[in-house]
Amino acid sequence: MENKTEVTKFILLGLTNVPELQVPLFIMFTFIYLISVVGNLGIIILILLDFQLHTPMYFFLSNLSLVDFCFSTAVTPKVMAGFLVGDKVISYNACAAQMFFFVAFATMENFLLASMAYDRYAAVCKPLHYTTTITTSVCACLAIGSYVFSFLTAAVHTRNTFSLSFCKSNLVHHFFCDIPAVMALSCSDKHINEQILVFLASFYMFFALLVILISYLFIFVTILKLHSSSGYQKALSTCASHLTAVSIFYGTAVFMYLQPSSSHSMDTDKIASVFYTMVIPMLNPLVYSLRNKEIKNAFKKVVEKARLTLNFTW
Repeated sequence: MENKTEVTKFILLGLTNVPELQVPLFIMFTFIYLISVVGNLGIIILILLDFQLHTPMYFFLSNLSLVDFCFSTAVTPKVMAGFLVGDKVISYNACAAQMFFFVAFATMENFLLASMAYDRYAAVCKPLHYTTTITTSVCACLAIGSYVFSFLTAAVHTRNTFSLSFCKSNLVHHFFCDIPAVMALSCSDKHINEQILVFLASFYMFFALLVILISYLFIFVTILKLHSSSGYQKALSTCASHLTAVSIFYGTAVFMYLQPSSSHSMDTDKIASVFYTMVIPMLNPLVYSLRNKEIKNAFKKVVEKARLTLNFTW
């Protein structure tokens, strides 16, 4: 028998150890996180308050906003604490919990993006059958299915990672407990674990991407058949914004997870991770709603009602 000392806590090395960058990075990430929180929670509140927004499209948007808020919250506060007070120690159980929620919300975003693409396909390509195609039960099934599969996937990946033995260094070369970074510390044979990670991640990502690409292919074909310049430009603008966010999300995910562990560069992975853990949850409210007239009108109604209430009170 070989004597081994099991790891009970991890040390997150963060983005950088340069002292001069700690405060500027704390300010930057705090600003990004506040925008993400206000934007996503604001969208959820607007959709709940305005009955005109109680449609399938905004149902999926409210779920996406909730996921983005949770996604960012699972990672960003710990990063901010590391910059502000130098608290980079995370316990074994807290690391596992952070990994679980990170994987769960990332997978949910994956499924919700596909569900939103299918909803737009039904609205553009089958407008006369939209109410019978995207029913309340269909929306509920898509949403519930996304949550169930996401939590099951997170449980599999977390169990798969923390079933390994950690008896070497406890220095995580990342700013949060990401799977490849934690798995790299294991002294066990992790070949099968890496294969499971690549298989599940690639299957879910390629399945969602296939749904998104096929949906938009039919949308573009339908728009082209309309021979309407204004309609074409409007649809193209909407799709371009969506596909931009999709490209950033899936591009960074593919870059992170669908490459051999031997070719991983932790410093490069950190930069890519900033986009899908912090930047994308901040951008999604802008991409999907703040340029939307119905969301703007709902916001104006809330502001006007608040102003009237204040005037009545005074």
